[in-house]
Amino acid sequence: MGKKFEAAKKRVEPRLHDLREALDLVKGAHFVKFDESVDMAVRLGVDPKHSDQMVRGSVVLPHGVGKTVTIIVFAKGEKEREARDAGADHVGADDLADRIAKGWMEFDRVVATPDLMGVVGRLGKILGPRGLMPNPKTGTVTFDLARAIREIRQGKVDYRVEKAGIVHVVVGKVSFDAAKLYDNTMAILESIMKAKPASAKGTYLKTITVSSTMGPGVKIDTAGVGKQVA
Repeated sequence: MGKKFEAAKKRVEPRLHDLREALDLVKGAHFVKFDESVDMAVRLGVDPKHSDQMVRGSVVLPHGVGKTVTIIVFAKGEKEREARDAGADHVGADDLADRIAKGWMEFDRVVATPDLMGVVGRLGKILGPRGLMPNPKTGTVTFDLARAIREIRQGKVDYRVEKAGIVHVVVGKVSFDAAKLYDNTMAILESIMKAKPASAKGTYLKTITVSSTMGPGVKIDTAGVGKQVA
């Protein structure tokens, strides 16, 4: 693995690249047998310690994320039936919370109706660090469960700036053609730009790096991207 990574790294010049060129390089540097995810890391000029500089949001990717996600929903009564009819993989309330508290984590996304956030809140220390906590801002705390589930199935991704001021988000799979990866990446960057806090000063898009799961990072010319999404 080390020799293959070093060989892949040599294909990437240590300079800033145009976004389309960078995505081509990511695909070209792919060296493992499985279909890797393509990830993007965006370092922002914000201090997430301040609540007015927290950046978070969600966007439905034009071409999806290239994987089937497992969705669980916290709902009861009529809303439980709605969730099941909409295609949720697991639906429940206290019983679902108990399973998670005991270590069950076989799911990718969590949706909840507002009235059950008290139940979900008990799982904050488990779901929070994994970025799985439902939130009204990303449309995952809602009574419109059919819409929430449909958007996730279509390729909706959530993002949130981490302590170091970095947003990590998946933009697709290495098997996607470069044009689809470009469309997905631009959709995310446009959303991040729209989410810019009014209190953020100076350069907002500091660095952008794309890579496959196992591959080397490719640095992107943020000035060029900034002009495209402005």
